[in-house]
Amino acid sequence: MSYLSDLVQREPAGRRLRERLQQPGILRLPGAHNGLAALQAREAGFQGLYLSGAAMSASMGLPDLGIMTAADVAFFVRQVAGASGLPVVVDADTGFGEALNVMATVAALETAGAAAVHIEDQILPKKCGHLSDKRLASPGDMAAKVGAAVRARRDILVIARTDAAASEGLEAAIARARLYLEAGADAIFPEALTSAEMFRAFADAFPGVPLLANMTEFGRTPPFTAAEFESFGYAMVIWPVSSLRVAAKAQEELYAAIARDGAATAMLPRMQTRAELYETIGYFDYEALDGLIARSTISKSRQ
Repeated sequence: MSYLSDLVQREPAGRRLRERLQQPGILRLPGAHNGLAALQAREAGFQGLYLSGAAMSASMGLPDLGIMTAADVAFFVRQVAGASGLPVVVDADTGFGEALNVMATVAALETAGAAAVHIEDQILPKKCGHLSDKRLASPGDMAAKVGAAVRARRDILVIARTDAAASEGLEAAIARARLYLEAGADAIFPEALTSAEMFRAFADAFPGVPLLANMTEFGRTPPFTAAEFESFGYAMVIWPVSSLRVAAKAQEELYAAIARDGAATAMLPRMQTRAELYETIGYFDYEALDGLIARSTISKSRQ
């Protein structure tokens, strides 16, 4: 049925994510950059989703430099979490400010439907974790943000991301992560690790702590599978921008075809049909729900 009818009595997203992380097997979290992508990922059988700051920024025609606001992110969260009904891990960049701003961000994103947020230890203007010349906050300042996030949440998980491995080394990233856990983080996201040995060494330092791995394309991390990340000791893996990259490439080819041919005919074999789209978005379920509500209203009015 439609997600509108499923919202009632749904267990909080953070609680559902915690329960899933207690089960065996790595949690695979593909990126979903809008509600339609979220529905398609759910159809493919995924149990959770990831909402990437880079994907949200690019969807808005912006670079991933911390230009978005918390309100922008909440808009995407409502789409992805609302459409899919799945627990969504959300990229909250640097928390959009200092401790009080982080508290407001966490509260807003949890209200929008997020199951978890991750906050990174960069300072503005922040960069994609796989680029060079990232500037880091002090460990103490970042720990204060983590503590503020934990103070503001109800059920949502707080994941602390550290970008320190690239500039300060693995041991410094491990030391930062320990401090963030002491501040109350539920999980750790070590960004831009570059080898299986680094992933294993980081995981060995945190037995029993849920760790998140990032399998982005065109970055510093070699192409590992979910099974390999699980063997390294990771509880979650994301493919943050993959759906957007594929969609953007297809759109690029579509617009080139229309400009060249004056028609989209050449792209028809690559298009989702109207019937397939309606099936994905539950078009007729919405119609049936609307009819049921109308019939119920008429019936009550005649009593």
